[in-house]
Amino acid sequence: MSDPAEHGPDPGRDAGAPFRDDDANESVRIVTFGCRLNAYESELIRARAAEDGLEGAVVFNTCAVTGEAVRQARQAIRRARRERPGAKLIVTGCAAQIDPQAFAAMPEVDLVLGNAEKSAPGAYAPRHEGRRVRVNDIMRVREAAGRLITKEIGRLQGRARDYVEVQNGCDHRCTFCVIPYGRGNSRSAAAGEVVAHVERLAAQGCREVVLTGVDITSWGADLPGQPTLGQLVARILKLVPDLPRLRLSSIDAAEIDADLLRCLAEEPRLMPHLHLSLQAGDDMILKRMKRRHSRADALKLAAEVRAARPDVAFGADLIAGFPTETAAMFENTLSLVEAAGLSFLHVFPFSPRPGTPAARMPQLPRAVVKARAARLRGAGEAALARHLARQVGRTVLGLVERPGLARAEDFSEVAFEGPGRPGEILALQVTGHDGRRALGKLWAPGAAE
Repeated sequence: MSDPAEHGPDPGRDAGAPFRDDDANESVRIVTFGCRLNAYESELIRARAAEDGLEGAVVFNTCAVTGEAVRQARQAIRRARRERPGAKLIVTGCAAQIDPQAFAAMPEVDLVLGNAEKSAPGAYAPRHEGRRVRVNDIMRVREAAGRLITKEIGRLQGRARDYVEVQNGCDHRCTFCVIPYGRGNSRSAAAGEVVAHVERLAAQGCREVVLTGVDITSWGADLPGQPTLGQLVARILKLVPDLPRLRLSSIDAAEIDADLLRCLAEEPRLMPHLHLSLQAGDDMILKRMKRRHSRADALKLAAEVRAARPDVAFGADLIAGFPTETAAMFENTLSLVEAAGLSFLHVFPFSPRPGTPAARMPQLPRAVVKARAARLRGAGEAALARHLARQVGRTVLGLVERPGLARAEDFSEVAFEGPGRPGEILALQVTGHDGRRALGKLWAPGAAE
């Protein structure tokens, strides 16, 4: 199983769309597609490129979660060649790893790097000139993800929070997903390396760290003693007391462990927000997806977490129009939004990926897929509005992401009036909402809750 929320967009963005497109005036411009993990790794690419003396280049860190993601990457490459005819164009990331020859065949492309190669020391050095494609078998990579946790990266540029990669790769094989072939098998960063990196970030003034990876709930399975993600979280919170907020990226509902549930119940610095990799709400479709949980499992998990942490908010990935999905099966997925109390949805219209079992299953008409995705998005918008309405009148702690916009502990966006620097945590009174974000103002002592 690889998680589209890790590889797909933040809410409101098209799957695979670039969410970071650096200033065109920079000597090395990095265009990042897809996921939070890619965003983290793009900063490592930036550091490697500087070390190697790369200049006058555009690096495309691609996503392969959908066919649309690949199409947008190719479109961006062609546009970059028109806009910067003398630049060296380098393509890397999951799409390049999975189908390097497709990018090598583009006349605009100068170099294709695999996922294992893109962050390696010397990857962008002149000595490699002449080797246009450098992509090795990702399934043979055994290095821990910890090799990517480096001192020189520091804090992510221009971000209110920082991401720490604790795991890479995936051992599961969901029938719709190509990401394991772009990332390889699961491998974990050692707990000590993770804690040391979080300590460095906290010492630099970081206020919130997000643990990220491809399948982070599998963290530790390949380490001595097979520690759990919950044990890692507990260790970070204990050993880095100066870190105000710790957040998890998307997790697999089939693998939440007792220690993680205990941390949610007992540790206020662990943010009350879980983004669940659910994909569907119908048992037959879940089985055909080769998921490891049932609808009942998802509902049970939501109830257990909510009992432990009543202020929790749930996000989820849901795929609309999976092959063989009947109208009744889709209704089961649609009803899961309210039944599980979901607030933040990533909705993916099913996109057949070549080489996956789902691509060989009977496909639904695209019009049906798009219509069902639209209905799911509508349900998600209504669920978010209900969630925001419940926040009105409350005082929340918001991490300022940019002037006038903060992120509450439960992941709600809060647009607020008043001063606030990125990275600052403010007490904010929620006075209303616009359907997408809460509206608020700086809390004043004595103000009514």
